Amino acid sequence: MGQIHPFPGDAQVFIVDDDKSVSDALTLLFRLEGFATQGFSEGLSFLEAARRESPACVILDLQLPGYSGLDILKDLMALHFAAPVIVMSGHSDVPTAVAAMRQGAFDFLEKPFAANVMAERVREAVIAYRRAVDEPIPGLGNFSGRHLLTSREREVLGLVASGASNKEAGRRLGISPRTIEVHRARIMTKLGARNAADLMRIVLSKEAYPPRRLAT
Repeated sequence: MGQIHPFPGDAQVFIVDDDKSVSDALTLLFRLEGFATQGFSEGLSFLEAARRESPACVILDLQLPGYSGLDILKDLMALHFAAPVIVMSGHSDVPTAVAAMRQGAFDFLEKPFAANVMAERVREAVIAYRRAVDEPIPGLGNFSGRHLLTSREREVLGLVASGASNKEAGRRLGISPRTIEVHRARIMTKLGARNAADLMRIVLSKEAYPPRRLAT
């Protein structure tokens, strides 16, 4: 397996699963992929760590004792947690998968899964996260809080800032106008914008455009 270059620093994958055999297998898999890992057998200790650290990716089992994976996803949204979360479940159904994605999960895998599939999903997630943090949003400035936005939120923000309506942005991204509204609300909360005009003031800074040369 190819090694993933650390991002940022020593890239960590957080594994949240009370099944030790699964946790141990994933730990070995990700270390072979070049990641450091931390394991958590329940949700509250993971949430405490998530408040202090910034992993490159999280693997979250939905069936946890006491505090469910869906409850954890809700808390992560409230924390504006930016790292991608891949959820997994051995007792999944379509409504559960949809609920997890609506709560901000990057991807959903049903147990049992092939190791190469999980490794590939994590690589994709980390690459997307790296781009979300490192790359500028076309047409926008290097505004404060940019690193808090997910890849989808960056896409939505770029379209909204260019003047696209919710309907047009949804059509171009293949999601509903209502979902665009939800993303806009999250973006405004993360960036501390009071209203749409304030949001544009924050993201359309002078750094978005090259300085004009004065005529001589």
